[in-house]
Amino acid sequence: MDPNPPGLTARGDRSRGTLLVVASFVISALVTFASLLGLFAFWPYQLETENWVLQARGQDIGNLIAVVLLVVSAIRMRAGSPRAAQLWMGTLLYLLYAYLVYAFAVHFSRLFLVYVAILGLVCYTLIYALHKGEHRSVAPRAAARVFAAWVLIGTGAVFALLWLSELIPATVTGQAPLSLEVAGLIVNPVHVIDLSVVLPGLIIIGVLALRGNETGLVRVVPALVFSVLMGLSIIAAMALIIATGDTSGLVPMVIVAVVVGASLAAAITYSHRRHDAPPAAVIAEHQRLAEEA
Repeated sequence: MDPNPPGLTARGDRSRGTLLVVASFVISALVTFASLLGLFAFWPYQLETENWVLQARGQDIGNLIAVVLLVVSAIRMRAGSPRAAQLWMGTLLYLLYAYLVYAFAVHFSRLFLVYVAILGLVCYTLIYALHKGEHRSVAPRAAARVFAAWVLIGTGAVFALLWLSELIPATVTGQAPLSLEVAGLIVNPVHVIDLSVVLPGLIIIGVLALRGNETGLVRVVPALVFSVLMGLSIIAAMALIIATGDTSGLVPMVIVAVVVGASLAAAITYSHRRHDAPPAAVIAEHQRLAEEA
């Protein structure tokens, strides 16, 4: 006897999907609340330097874009879309990154517990989703797979070189980078998270995807979505800084825009359904017939 009859499995899937949608809506509400206050109230960043305020507000703009994607993808994911599940996963990864920075690099304010709540909810929603297998992959064409893999590898390498070009000379001289003084930070959490986790992760996923490894393939689109959202928040921050008359970020903004464009193109082509791939309904029917046999 099947321990998971079709009806029970379907009800379980709907229940799990509903829980993830509810979690996504709660996260979205908190992120919207915090981001709108960050953009339009003076007090959340009143103790920060002007540069760090502009960077934080650029992140707030990126967060509001992420909220729209999170809500739409959560609803579509519950309806059974594997592409939406990939988009949803990448959006949560972006929010996890963003609120690690808020929690550790913004002075204590009345929003501190909101930051912590968002961080915790995102973290445990991701853990639950990964445990329940809400990270299905699509079957990309070979060219799309290779393109996406190299975009991830290139993105990881470019940003690693960018950060190290600042940090290595500072390490040799023993003097803190100028960017830390401008931002009013002891250390930059972006450097820490990127160099220790994110950038090596992008490169590893890219290499695994090139090899056709399933572990890498299933994480390509979430990594690309993360890259797009993070790049958009950086562009927003740089645009705010440039608007003050500081044009030093113009060239980096163009570089990030190229990365965003490449990541977006790679995500779209990678997620495009192969014409020669059997539709999900056919696969499900074959599995049902095999079980009955």
